[in-house]
Amino acid sequence: MKWNRINALVLKYAYICSRNAFRAMDVCFWPVVDLLVWGFVTLYLLKVSGAVPAMITFLVGAVILWNVFYRAQQVVCLSFMEDLWSRNLLNIFTSPVKVSEFITASYILGLAQALIVVLILSVMAIFMYNFNIMTMGLDLGMLFANLMLMGWAMGLVATSLIIRYGPQAEVLAWAIPFLVQPLCAVFYPISVLPAWLQPLARCVPASYVFEGMRASLAGSHDLVANYVITAFALNVLYLAGAGLLFKFMFEQAREKGLLAKYCA
Repeated sequence: MKWNRINALVLKYAYICSRNAFRAMDVCFWPVVDLLVWGFVTLYLLKVSGAVPAMITFLVGAVILWNVFYRAQQVVCLSFMEDLWSRNLLNIFTSPVKVSEFITASYILGLAQALIVVLILSVMAIFMYNFNIMTMGLDLGMLFANLMLMGWAMGLVATSLIIRYGPQAEVLAWAIPFLVQPLCAVFYPISVLPAWLQPLARCVPASYVFEGMRASLAGSHDLVANYVITAFALNVLYLAGAGLLFKFMFEQAREKGLLAKYCA
């Protein structure tokens, strides 16, 4: 891989986002709305039901971390679809740019957007709900990293399907996070799920991340390491599987001339 080509791709997509007011707004608008809605819902529950005050830290923390996964996943898809919509796909893949460089650039963009979103939401949470997620310290960094890895893997899976099945599969870029969300234990522990769903939830790395977040906020730091290790092991498997799927789907699309068809 050549880092000058990766840097060029990162700059290309960064310029597209920064010079499109609607795209730039999308990076911040929906995470802020999520934080406001869930924060106010939690305050309401505390007022009318006498819920445990720690609930607001769990839910606000979950909203912030969920947006890490969502941004990492979506940016991988949108980087590809940006070239698909502008009919620039052939220019990208007939240039010296390698597929691995294209993917790496989208990963870097996902990381950058996730960091921006976490910073914005963290500052809002301090002033609006008196909750500082940075108090999690090293735990936050390890949980953040695992959500990025899962987001990259899911983004690569969605992009693979879009490459193979074309623009009609674009809905997967937005649908996949919400398809897996019930199994991610974002706003509730795995034990709340029906017995037949719990084994599936334990196969999802994000479920260990959010369980680890709740353990960290509750002061059970010893449990966090176990959750992080399990999530990382699953993420390695998922990233490897997503990479193989992407390679297979990309080769299929190239052999069938689908990339040229999408740009016609």
